[in-house]
Amino acid sequence: MLKLLIVCALAAISAADIPEEEDVLVLKKSNFEEALKTYPNILVEFYAPWCGHCKALVPEYAKAAGMLKAEGTDIRLAKVDATEESELAQEFGVRGYPTIKFFKGGEKENPKEYSAGRQADDIVNWLKKRTGPAATTLNDVTQAESLIADNEVAVIGFFKDVESADAKAFIKTAEAVDDIPFGITSDDAVISKFEVAKDGVVLFKKFDEGRNTFDGEIAKEKLLAFIKANQLPLVIEFTEPKLTAPKIFGGEIKSHILMFVPKTATDFQDKMDQFKKAAEGFKGKILFIFIDSDVDDNQRILEFFGLKKEECPTIRLITLEEEMTKYKPETSEITAENIIAFCTDFTEGKLKPHLMSQDIPDDWDKNPVQVLVGKNFEEVVFDPAKNVFVEFYAPWCGHCKQLAPIWDQLGEKFKDNANIVVAKMDSTANEIEAVKVHSFPTLKFFPAGEDRKVIDYNGERTLDGFTKFLESGGKEGGAPARDEDEETDDLDLDAEEGDSDVEEGHDEL
Repeated sequence: MLKLLIVCALAAISAADIPEEEDVLVLKKSNFEEALKTYPNILVEFYAPWCGHCKALVPEYAKAAGMLKAEGTDIRLAKVDATEESELAQEFGVRGYPTIKFFKGGEKENPKEYSAGRQADDIVNWLKKRTGPAATTLNDVTQAESLIADNEVAVIGFFKDVESADAKAFIKTAEAVDDIPFGITSDDAVISKFEVAKDGVVLFKKFDEGRNTFDGEIAKEKLLAFIKANQLPLVIEFTEPKLTAPKIFGGEIKSHILMFVPKTATDFQDKMDQFKKAAEGFKGKILFIFIDSDVDDNQRILEFFGLKKEECPTIRLITLEEEMTKYKPETSEITAENIIAFCTDFTEGKLKPHLMSQDIPDDWDKNPVQVLVGKNFEEVVFDPAKNVFVEFYAPWCGHCKQLAPIWDQLGEKFKDNANIVVAKMDSTANEIEAVKVHSFPTLKFFPAGEDRKVIDYNGERTLDGFTKFLESGGKEGGAPARDEDEETDDLDLDAEEGDSDVEEGHDEL
């Protein structure tokens, strides 16, 4: 007994040496290993003080830490300032912020990457799945009611025999879902309370219908499809981008229809009712999302779709498969019938992509750097007599702004060369089928000839580097020639103002 008391006292002393901020442990290289010994299960956020996504995470991360601490679990949340603790960041392969890793059982090796949403409930549910049973055994009505009351979404399996094949398939499903709590029960009182007539699975939620009952053969893949179709509201509001974006864009449903509408509009509720009515027939196929077009934080999304506030309310559809493709309805009237027809045409492959283009400026070719838009792109870059070097940029991109004077110098250097064209295109306002731009700035070279080849520029972003590249015909500093429809890096639509696509050591996730 005395030995146990001594061990507990030593553990308390060790714990006291690790500072906390809002229930979150503050770790450094000097106390990192001690923390792993003291707390066997720790989720660690590697952050940068200047990172916008990290700042947005702070309140939810602290809330999750408080929830777990209040429950008395052995799971703790911690944070490391990776800009100060560079050795720790390097040791654990931190390449962007925030990077969140879970250390289980006090083991330092091979921590698991956190893969769920950025809200407190998401964090807590993910951790409980990683440290406890995939499905909590519910022995009485109170436990079942608490599971439902404490969570936005919960799934309960009702089985007379929890060792049956159906119950085991349910547990396998629970193991595959990170962000939703599961419960399992064979208690007669629980089954009676929730009016379940036979073995089955029910999804409980605090929105829309309130509950969905699975109907069909209980098999893992079928249950996963059922959960995917019902776990999100029929219509999701895109609120704080850094918190809701992972749940929306990181999910399995890659086709999204967006309604841009100001909440202050007098007909807002009518538009929402029409949108929601249309959503009912596309559950599990298309996410229905509405965006308040008056909110400043949402303006970058409007820009991405080439929209201005005064054009709202309006509808757009986007696919996030291998390529991001946008679609625009032919009618501007927002009714359930029109939305259903639009989505049906999309699912049947009848829609053509909507490509944005500015009008051709009167002086587009009067300066050393020519200005391209969607309407003149093909004619200029695929001129078989010209070698065309194009910068695809975004007006808000910090790296593009840094490159601008060098690009102007390059245009000046080659303005009298009849075979070389230096050009630029604002890719936030212009889109083309021939080239998919996923990051800013993107530099591509279109060599003269009839074969419509494209060469990515991967060299130094200096006047000397660009000059050697052009004078070598795209050989020095370029990637191998390739077809124009291949991919580049993904574009982060939610990057901070002034960021480019992916900065070295900084992919704001």
